[in-house]
Amino acid sequence: MTLKAVALAAALVATTALSACATATPYQPNIRGQSVSGGFSETRLEANRFQVNFSGNTLTSRETVERYLLFRAAELTVDQGQDWFSLVERQTDRKTLTYVEPDMMGPGPYGYWRPYWRYYGPAWGWRAWDPWYGDPFWADRLDVRTVERFEASAEIIMGKGAKPQDDPRAFDARDVMANLGPGIVRPAS
Repeated sequence: MTLKAVALAAALVATTALSACATATPYQPNIRGQSVSGGFSETRLEANRFQVNFSGNTLTSRETVERYLLFRAAELTVDQGQDWFSLVERQTDRKTLTYVEPDMMGPGPYGYWRPYWRYYGPAWGWRAWDPWYGDPFWADRLDVRTVERFEASAEIIMGKGAKPQDDPRAFDARDVMANLGPGIVRPAS
């Protein structure tokens, strides 16, 4: 194998690994150890009552999490041989994490290499800046990142026949699946 082929194979592996890390949660069961975290789960509470959950990762929007929750409720309803479901209770939780990391310019793949700039001012002449001395741009040397993660849950009751017309929280399961289905992203095989 030539050096060029080895480099190409390594780049392909790295790209695949990075793309798995940078992917929003697809519509999938929530099982530990998956390449992309999160997904749906449900618990039977009674014969026709379930608790349904959908947990997204930090790249999954609130709208996607809520849409996947409704799709899972509809899919579960049809799987149980029912026609409609009603949301008894529904909520979406937002978890916010803030990371504070000191000195993002520490040792890296090139050791302690740091950028170094020289600039000229008419009043002071040539001056230099480097991160080791006189840090005018990042005085506190901290990197602060805030990430959000959403989890939606609903308790649903299922029924057969036509959905109750007087219940604004009732949905025809097959209609929900037909309307939301085209926007559902499933995991890559």
